[in-house]
Amino acid sequence: MTIDATVVLDIGKTNAKLTLLDAAGAILAEERRPNSIVHAGPYPHHDTEGLWDWLQTGLAAFARLAHVTAIVPVTHGATAALVDDAGLVLPILDYESTLPQSLAAEYASLRPAFGDSLSPQLPCGLNLGLQLFWLARTYPQEFARARHILTYPQYWAWRLSGVAASEVTSLGCHTDLWRPQQGAYSSLVETMDWTPLFAPLQSAWTALGPVLPQWRESNGLLPDCQVLCGIHDSNASLLRYLDAQEQAQPRTVLSTGTWAIAAAFGAPLGRLDETADMLANVHALGQPVACMRFMGGREFAVLAGSEPQVCGADDIARLVSQGTLALPCFAESGGPFVGQEGRIVGQVPRTAQERYALATLYCALMSDYCLDALDAQGTVTVEGSFTDNPHFAALLAALRPGQEVSVSQDASGTTCGGWMLHRWGQVPAMEATVEPMMEVDGLTAYRAQWRAICRPD
Repeated sequence: MTIDATVVLDIGKTNAKLTLLDAAGAILAEERRPNSIVHAGPYPHHDTEGLWDWLQTGLAAFARLAHVTAIVPVTHGATAALVDDAGLVLPILDYESTLPQSLAAEYASLRPAFGDSLSPQLPCGLNLGLQLFWLARTYPQEFARARHILTYPQYWAWRLSGVAASEVTSLGCHTDLWRPQQGAYSSLVETMDWTPLFAPLQSAWTALGPVLPQWRESNGLLPDCQVLCGIHDSNASLLRYLDAQEQAQPRTVLSTGTWAIAAAFGAPLGRLDETADMLANVHALGQPVACMRFMGGREFAVLAGSEPQVCGADDIARLVSQGTLALPCFAESGGPFVGQEGRIVGQVPRTAQERYALATLYCALMSDYCLDALDAQGTVTVEGSFTDNPHFAALLAALRPGQEVSVSQDASGTTCGGWMLHRWGQVPAMEATVEPMMEVDGLTAYRAQWRAICRPD
């Protein structure tokens, strides 16, 4: 019997994943590859052709295993494509690129105020509006050829289906392009006359149309295979919790991957501090959610080293006892301590297990700091890559006595969220509550010392 299945194309900042899931959300097959950056050409840009070839190979393999009825793009934010009818008019800029400062003053005079966009000024190209402004000024002839500005999930949907669309989770992701509280484009879009370049808004779960015949036939897909509009990755992780949000139950989702993003349903937007990488993301139903973030996965990798080895609880206890601290930050892009140079205070870890322990402590302390800054209430649910860490959630629970911490039973909230878009209304098993780590002597004092050094004022 042929199995009806969903394909989720999940392009994270570090890795890309293609997953085949059945009607119950079980994984049937999976392919992975690095999401590499091309440094040749006019500026660092995404390897879209490499991803496209890999996607085509993966779809053909999946079509031999199941009846693929939908393809759902899920991608990282702060990325957009400029396209005409034939394809890209410029390569897709990597948001970690350092943009020239020559246009910074002019852009600063045009970008909306934080109170309007709830989008802080961020380093490199993390404000998508700055990327587009720089491209428009630097490559005016190519920019003038563009028929559409497509945020990244919708670029892949357009390439597969030929249908252009816009969608709020990517538009509302620290872009300077959106007014989250009004649900409308910002003054920057109006001033730059970009409004005609944005395709009609569609819901993330909207089926834009079937896969174009030339791709369908070459991959063995059937005519009923639909391409969905798609969604920003950390917002995909929020989908299973929207019912709780609609019922006005405060809760927080800590989505982890290259970025660790705390999204606090019910937290007041008035607490957001634009200098601390606090912002409002916009969830799939169009409402703003107070968020704070740091580059958790990237920083964990720096601290844990190139060959990480899972530590024991005794390694964590030993680092706490001897006062070894990792102080922010170990990535240049964003976070509440951006601009500070990461350093280790005390005895430097001597083994791979101790390095893993220090990375775990650091990310737990950073997450705890973000949750306090947001005034995050209710259960904290850990989604994504940190669910594979056997100590992270228990350590976070130990740092936050009185607040329940749970771990998603699905290590990839982004993939699950993509599947949910195709199976709208179906919610898989939620999460399992975790017990705090067994008492670690001195943890409270260790936390206080870490905060005092990070924020001496």
